[in-house]
Amino acid sequence: MTDDEALLAAYGRYLGIERGRSANTVRAYLGDARALLDHLNDAGCGSSGARLAGADLSALRGWLGALARGGASRATIARRSASVRTFYTWAVRTGRLGQDPSVRLVAARKGRDLPEILTAEQAERALSAAAVAADDGDPAALRDLAMVELLYASGMRVGELAALDIDDVDLGARTATVLGKGARERIVPFGVPAERAIGEWLTRARPRLMNAASGPALFLGARGGRIDQRQVRTAVRTATARPDGAPSVAPHGLRHTAATHLLDGGADLRTVQELLGHKSLATTQLYTQVSVERLKETYARAHPRA
Repeated sequence: MTDDEALLAAYGRYLGIERGRSANTVRAYLGDARALLDHLNDAGCGSSGARLAGADLSALRGWLGALARGGASRATIARRSASVRTFYTWAVRTGRLGQDPSVRLVAARKGRDLPEILTAEQAERALSAAAVAADDGDPAALRDLAMVELLYASGMRVGELAALDIDDVDLGARTATVLGKGARERIVPFGVPAERAIGEWLTRARPRLMNAASGPALFLGARGGRIDQRQVRTAVRTATARPDGAPSVAPHGLRHTAATHLLDGGADLRTVQELLGHKSLATTQLYTQVSVERLKETYARAHPRA
């Protein structure tokens, strides 16, 4: 194992075990750290630990500048800036470096575009179309209906849905126990339509797909194993694309939709924060922007002095 590989392996263990980051997050952070080390090598900053110690703020800014010139978006640069600060903080804390040159590394603030969401009418038509598609009892269609109903009802993330086990869902109480980011557990409610769709999936369809690879997974793929996130995304995009004029949204768009509709219906921000599993209320406040935009659009159409 090279020095770089040993360094990255130790960093990966820290992210996964001590910080409780998801496998996808660990993979992304390690990719950022590896890209930084390659850049520092090209810049002649030394090798491995000496390379980190030899890098100054100018070298780190040079890396972000190279990303920008290569066409990276502001969001990507902001994420990589945060990622490298985490890497250097870890290196200093574990004695691999004496000082942290990334402390004053600041990337351009990423833009926060309003997410594309469905109107309440579009969501209703999408779910009705998914229900019609499941009328013939096809196992995949019944599964997709249950997944889309649950995503819209609960606002959970696609990874959280894919990770659900049967015992995580209480149909009687209409709640699901979700393991979110940072291994934080929360309980989310869902309504009668989702309860009905999940019950149909469990009784009529899941037994027809299950095999030795199924285990306790709530939702199964075509081969009987736990469903993967790509299949969930395909199911959501297919369901939301059916109604004429409705945007085809990804699962995260359905999460945005659920949050916005809750706020439009009178839910307070703290409740929506708890439902979505946001660590910071500031993240949840993004959805108030969507509601205000809707209010302004309605006002512009309806008020004679608009």
